[in-house]
Amino acid sequence: MEQVFSYIIGLGAAVMMPIIFTILGVCIGIKFGKALKSGLLVGVGFVGLSVITALLTSSLGDPLKKVTEIYGLSLGIFDMGWPAAASVAYNTSVGAFIIPVCLAVNIVMLLTKTTKTVNIDLWNYWHFAFIGAVVYFATDNIWWGFFAAIICYIITLVMADLTSKQFQSYYDKMDGISIPQPFCQGFVPFAVVINKALDLIPGFDKLYIDAEGMKKKFGIMGEPLFLGVIVGCAIGALACENSRQLVDNIPSILGLGIKMGAVMELIPRVTALFIEGLRPISDATRELIARKFKNSAGLNIGMSPALVIGHPTTLVVSLLLIPVTLFLSVVLPGNQFLPLASLAGMFYLFPAVLPITNGNVLKTFIIGLVALIVGLYFVTDLAPFFTQAAKDVYEKTGDSAVKIPDGFQGGALDFASSLFSWLIFHLMYNLKIIGSIILVLCTLAMAIFNRSRIIKESRNNQ
Repeated sequence: MEQVFSYIIGLGAAVMMPIIFTILGVCIGIKFGKALKSGLLVGVGFVGLSVITALLTSSLGDPLKKVTEIYGLSLGIFDMGWPAAASVAYNTSVGAFIIPVCLAVNIVMLLTKTTKTVNIDLWNYWHFAFIGAVVYFATDNIWWGFFAAIICYIITLVMADLTSKQFQSYYDKMDGISIPQPFCQGFVPFAVVINKALDLIPGFDKLYIDAEGMKKKFGIMGEPLFLGVIVGCAIGALACENSRQLVDNIPSILGLGIKMGAVMELIPRVTALFIEGLRPISDATRELIARKFKNSAGLNIGMSPALVIGHPTTLVVSLLLIPVTLFLSVVLPGNQFLPLASLAGMFYLFPAVLPITNGNVLKTFIIGLVALIVGLYFVTDLAPFFTQAAKDVYEKTGDSAVKIPDGFQGGALDFASSLFSWLIFHLMYNLKIIGSIILVLCTLAMAIFNRSRIIKESRNNQ
């Protein structure tokens, strides 16, 4: 099974997801041609995002390495990035069965009305496999690994339900969509608490600035495109050791600025392809479910957060946080993780946060800053266990993407920095049976609360 899933995952999201969505489309009654086109558009969207994120990481890679060399910034945890984390997750015994196991859990929760999300975002199931794999290698017990993955899956589905109304009302063309991705949902508790705390500060509500407001107030300087150019040029300038080198490298500095501007401009255009490709699948799935679950309060289709990462506020805040996070990773005492390859994943921090802050750039920036500071420590803390899992996968598969350089530990901002992964891991690893009981009780409480809420909504809609 590991070899089978390793082959399928090895195809990559750009190949795997078109096949899945084409088959899914035909199964739910869409004509083959339309289903194929939808699947291909999703694949093109993944290709586009991978090209853009590769442009981001490859363009920033050398300048940021030079910055670390110039200023003597050396940390002990090597940033593997989300592709390596996904490869580690899926190439374990937990990852080999994670998709059918989680789909079975989803069906049970739908039948018991403890969720109203049908999670068809199959590629991002690697997040659940990741926490399961880390727990598996830390405890040397595969059943504990599956237990952790299932707990994380249930919590994420409930969180997707709880945030769905705000999500749908904030984003355009997202009716009937929810985001059951644990990395995104893991930042919702931060957003709720910090947002309420900021509202208690007198006069803070007058500091509301959204992306459109920035454009009106600052003109071109408020555009994500322009900010991308500025930040890219600034990082390029910092990579120069002296004024002479700065003058000599003006072409490359300007080139880096243009590339960062291109990233900011192209991401929204690529995410539009996801929406175009997933819309027929989403509509047909919703209609089918409505027929099968006649007493439901309107089930949601769980989709990838890639649908909305092109929002201007997400782009602006993510871009501003890149240099800030790099600086903090060096000065924060006890942190050993310098995010480089993971920078592309920063855009996925905000899809569930923006509806809570109503797109306020300042609030979103503060929430992102706090979440990333905590996340850096989470990655540092989980690094030994991630390293153990990555080394085992490398020994079995020889995949160079998961090889950790000598003298380093491995880590990734994606999901390893999430509140869900850290809490689930430590409750199980440190408290063992007691921690597992706490997780079961909390998860059951969330599921029961969600069920009562769903039933109440269903009665109100009748």
